[in-house]
Amino acid sequence: MESIHSYLIEGSADAVQARFATLEVAQLDPGDVVVRIQYASVNYKDALAATGRGRIIRRFPCVGGIDATGTVESSDNPRFKPGDVVIVHSHGFGVSHHGGYATRARVPADWVNHSPPALSALDAITIGVAGYTAALAVDLMELNGLTPGRGKVLVNGATGGVAGIAIDMLAQRGYEVVAVTSKPAQAQYLTELGASAVIGAATLTTGTRPLEKAQWAGAVDSLGGEPLAALTRTMDKDGVIASIGNAAGHELVTTVMPFILRGVRLIGVNSDNDPALREHLWQRMAADLHPQHLGRIAQVHPFEALPGVIDDVINGKNRGRAVIMIDPAG
Repeated sequence: MESIHSYLIEGSADAVQARFATLEVAQLDPGDVVVRIQYASVNYKDALAATGRGRIIRRFPCVGGIDATGTVESSDNPRFKPGDVVIVHSHGFGVSHHGGYATRARVPADWVNHSPPALSALDAITIGVAGYTAALAVDLMELNGLTPGRGKVLVNGATGGVAGIAIDMLAQRGYEVVAVTSKPAQAQYLTELGASAVIGAATLTTGTRPLEKAQWAGAVDSLGGEPLAALTRTMDKDGVIASIGNAAGHELVTTVMPFILRGVRLIGVNSDNDPALREHLWQRMAADLHPQHLGRIAQVHPFEALPGVIDDVINGKNRGRAVIMIDPAG
């Protein structure tokens, strides 16, 4: 078996450096399934990990990349056989276990899902852990009473990977989606994904009272901090918020008034799920939650361009999903 081309993150929590490196198969972490990687993506979490701007990596050295698609090369688990097209994401992948920025990965079977036949390997990674998170957010919000007839659904941080796919999924299910962005030049792109309106973050009326004018039946929040606190004050009665990120801060300063007077529901979205839920969501993403604009969302780059793509993601210069071709023929 040939050597493995990888992008390795080294150092410590206080000093991180990343570089292309050659690994041998024996250096891969333990697991039931060996996957020959075709594509990986660059999520904001990946960029934080590779630059050291966030304390993401739990073990050094570690191959980065928190999601990847490819084909099974070998498996000790009966659920998978050589040649199966699969996607790997979440749990410790790319954080405490060698991840997707390598021509091969060896992982526990519970981190692996069959890619539905309706999705190509490129489709699956364009969805990736970002789309999985969006699908989980929609699934949880609907379980908590959100329906298209209830009212408008706000999606902030709208040009990001999770948000863009969330807009696509919600719009095709009949929701009236309002996209919030600090990048007005991307308004047409967001409208093409399905947003019925695009507004600037600065135009939102937030106020400081415990309760403000009710505007939203649902919301997908990737910002945290004050934007999330403002959302709690402006939700409709029984409104549902899915919290998926903390780009604006991890602290939440608010009051109980939205929760006890309007019945607002704040739902945390964590993608480290058991196999049954993972399978349920991947099947939905190939059916009623299948994003319709993956070709617009994906920005595809060669493996060698990864360091520059990471810089763009960490500096907010990207749009949609940054996809890396590890070995497309794999």
